Amino acid sequence: MPTEPAPGRAGRRAPAPADGRVTVAVITRDRAASLLRTLDALAALPERPPVIVVDNSRDDGTRRAVAGHPAPVRLLRATANTGALGRNLAVRHARTPYVAFSDDDSWWEPGSLARAADLLDRHPRLGLLAARTLVGDEAAEDPLNAVLAASPLPPEPDLPGRPVLGFLGCASVVRREAFLSAGGFHPLLFFGGEETLLAYDLAARDWGVAYEPTLCARHHPEDHGRTGRSFLVRRNHVLTTCLRRPWPVALRAGAALARAAAADAPGARRALRETLTRLPATLARRDPLPPHVEHAARLLDRQWAEGRAPAAAAPPAGQAGQAGQAGQADRPEQDGRDDRDDRDEENAAP
Repeated sequence: MPTEPAPGRAGRRAPAPADGRVTVAVITRDRAASLLRTLDALAALPERPPVIVVDNSRDDGTRRAVAGHPAPVRLLRATANTGALGRNLAVRHARTPYVAFSDDDSWWEPGSLARAADLLDRHPRLGLLAARTLVGDEAAEDPLNAVLAASPLPPEPDLPGRPVLGFLGCASVVRREAFLSAGGFHPLLFFGGEETLLAYDLAARDWGVAYEPTLCARHHPEDHGRTGRSFLVRRNHVLTTCLRRPWPVALRAGAALARAAAADAPGARRALRETLTRLPATLARRDPLPPHVEHAARLLDRQWAEGRAPAAAAPPAGQAGQAGQAGQADRPEQDGRDDRDDRDEENAAP
């Protein structure tokens, strides 16, 4: 197993001490080669963060690949495919005050984790930082960057950056205390546009959510040979509105999905079927937003309705507002899902 050079060895410089404030949580499923690339990038960071990998894989390939990697990796094997809930498991096991999320095809730019920790240190009400995301070898701007930068929410004097109610899961850093107090990612959603609900729940507990473009995550999706998951985004948008928004908003979202299904829009019929399956559990867990958070959500709804959001990041029909801010529509999957994963997700308990 590779080892670090001993301190004081001739011609060698002792490694810088690890930052010690941020753990990186990675979720993966049957993509060992992509995961190793992510671990290589994380191991090279000057912050030298501890890494927790939640393995949703069907076999031992990930465990064998990770064994002996020079990054300080702790591997957690899930008993079933946890989807985005694997991040909850990782946060519970973390021993640092802050946790950064990556997927098995994403990592962080050098220095970003230290800057995020500095901001969280200086702003005790800050619960989550959304970072700028650059995609592929060409480092293209993710369309969500423009959406977050154009947030209409007013500045808050005790928070850095731009207040938002959405983020990209693999480009965010959370305060562990805030994440756990909000319940983490909601089990009803499993995967697909799950970020908006967490942003709502953080804000409802008076934790700040802010976009800070000086923080940067790199995303290298392997989109060949994969199918879209627009039905999950459609379904989870309606479930999110039913869980947290006023009934007129939820009914409009449901009606829009029904119209899309009647028009045979891609994924809409399946989304409607799965929404109805989960509706009883959703209604049992309904907890509307407090007035100040609902007001912020309405500002974002109005931005989309008036066409003031960046056109390049417009959400699919019927999924404006926070689903658009979550930035998940038609995005390549970020945890290695494929068609077989759908069966796992269908069998997951709501």
